Amino acid sequence: MTSTGSGDPAMPIVDSQVHIWGANTPARPWSHRVTPHRPVPFSAEDALREMRAAGVQRAILVPPWWEGERNDLALAAAQAHPEKFAVMGLFDAEAEGARDTLATWRMQRGMLGFRFSSQDPKYRGALADGRMDWVWREAESAALPVMLSVNPEELNVVDRIAVCHPALRIAIDHLARRFRASDEAAFPNMEGLVALARRSNVAVKASGMPAYTTDIYPYRRVHDHLRRTYDAFGPRRMFWGSDLTKLPCSYRQAVTMFTEEIPWLGGDDLHWVMGRALCDWLGWKD
Repeated sequence: MTSTGSGDPAMPIVDSQVHIWGANTPARPWSHRVTPHRPVPFSAEDALREMRAAGVQRAILVPPWWEGERNDLALAAAQAHPEKFAVMGLFDAEAEGARDTLATWRMQRGMLGFRFSSQDPKYRGALADGRMDWVWREAESAALPVMLSVNPEELNVVDRIAVCHPALRIAIDHLARRFRASDEAAFPNMEGLVALARRSNVAVKASGMPAYTTDIYPYRRVHDHLRRTYDAFGPRRMFWGSDLTKLPCSYRQAVTMFTEEIPWLGGDDLHWVMGRALCDWLGWKD
């Protein structure tokens, strides 16, 4: 594999989060009225083009919640390009037959697990009120890893889930940032986040960091948060990611921010953070 900016051709660069989506049409309507990250749909072909330019070898496709629980575009991309894409899909916990669907979830070619987002109005408050408790139990039984996009104040609930389901692999998105906030205001519960490192089944996605600061490249204002996360979780439970369509910078800069601009992150640890750990955590084989 060829890396970008690291000087090490053996280092895999694997993105823990890229959204692709289609147009909002009568034939394929979105479930929510939102302003997407970009004004036009972003396709698998768009992602592949940007990955080539940035030196990113593989990416986890995460369907955006505003389309509803649709995984069709992401799965089609993963099936067409299995060497490039895999999917952490959206799961409709309230659909008829949801339990049976979850039991066979991994049988969908290209699917590795699922992602839950607190931003989805349908699931607002669902972590705390217990509606999702059966889902975590069934996911643990089926050995399905999950990604959680949660609010900072929900980290105590994540802790409860991790304790109740010690075999469930949980990855917390974006350092549990505050949605629509920047800089220190975006990370008001770093104490709660680093405390979760004591749960061996919890990891963290260091994803989308340039989008959560008013700073300019290399975004040093978030480096302290990254260091705290790294010190707590270690390189095998900290996963680089771009959240590509939300970036205020180039894709290449999202890579080199980590591979060139963080002096304390290097050597084998950098290899783990930039992709090896993510693939190992999700069971994404070469």
